[in-house]
Amino acid sequence: MTQEAELPGKRVLILKPDELSPTDQKMWREIRTESGAPANPFLDPAFTAAVGQVRPAARVAVLQDDGYPVGFFPYERGPLGQGRAIGLGVSDSQGAVLRPGIRLDARRLLRACALASWEFDNLEAGQGVFAPHAVEELASPVVDIGEGFERYTERLRAKSPGFLRQTLAKERRLARQIGEVRFAYDARDPDALRALMGWKSAQYRRTGRRDRFAQEWITRLVGLLGESEDPECRGVLSVLYAADRPVAAHFGLRSRTVLSWWFPAYDRAYAKYSPGLVLQLRMLEAAAADGVETVDLGSGPARYKESLKTRDLRVYEGVVVRPVPGGAAHWVGREPARAARRFVRNRPRLAGAAARTLEGVGRLRGR
Repeated sequence: MTQEAELPGKRVLILKPDELSPTDQKMWREIRTESGAPANPFLDPAFTAAVGQVRPAARVAVLQDDGYPVGFFPYERGPLGQGRAIGLGVSDSQGAVLRPGIRLDARRLLRACALASWEFDNLEAGQGVFAPHAVEELASPVVDIGEGFERYTERLRAKSPGFLRQTLAKERRLARQIGEVRFAYDARDPDALRALMGWKSAQYRRTGRRDRFAQEWITRLVGLLGESEDPECRGVLSVLYAADRPVAAHFGLRSRTVLSWWFPAYDRAYAKYSPGLVLQLRMLEAAAADGVETVDLGSGPARYKESLKTRDLRVYEGVVVRPVPGGAAHWVGREPARAARRFVRNRPRLAGAAARTLEGVGRLRGR
């Protein structure tokens, strides 16, 4: 279903993700390396290909110069040409993959893709094409473990001495009171994955948020990525067991050097032992031994992220809108709610009250 369009000095091919050739995928990865951007798995062609299997409206604009690929722009196209970042809602790194030095106008690119708008909520830093359209800058905490886990824990002790000591004490207490504690970094345990999804769904409902695992495409996407063997983009299920029973788990996405913190959850019956924090420390140790240099904890405030992080990346939220009917439809349908969320998020006291309200709604739903 290849479609063609033109940009000044460029030819644009619009493909479905499964129409990308092995050469296209190779060039995509080479351009990412040349750009110097972190090898985040969400901007790898394998993630776009997986989304394409569960989201029929997924597309990739391949930018060519003299018949040679110089850029890739993955997106999803909705009614009236309303576009969104590929995997919006679960993707933690978004944007276009462009050879250094390529200059584009965002609205002209959207026109070539027959898009009236393009929405993003985790645009990675350095995306010069779309950055002028950002309306908010967010912190995305990361953990640097490239120097090894021992070096990381030295820094952690210096920054938060009580945090590490208390977490390790809870792990010992879990072993004494429940049973032998065992950790699997890359588990192939379907029962543990189902348990994780159940815990996470309950957490979404309890906090009054939309249950992502109630959306079939997300559940299918996790299943596909969990089966992937691609070293640049594959799912990793990490599980903490006590007495051979899963008590905490995390399903993340990794490349060779970056592990993205994606879906963590734990069994609330063991909450007093902080199994989620124990899992995180074990996972950081195993990931460092496995060649991971950076663990991206994702945007959004959380106390544990502040304790574990070594620095922040910057990501951006916003939308590019063209002056066409579909662009106006986007503003009417999405921007008032987005603006309200920004207003609340930027006022800590109000955000706390909103969180308590959502939790109250969640408790009512659970009755």
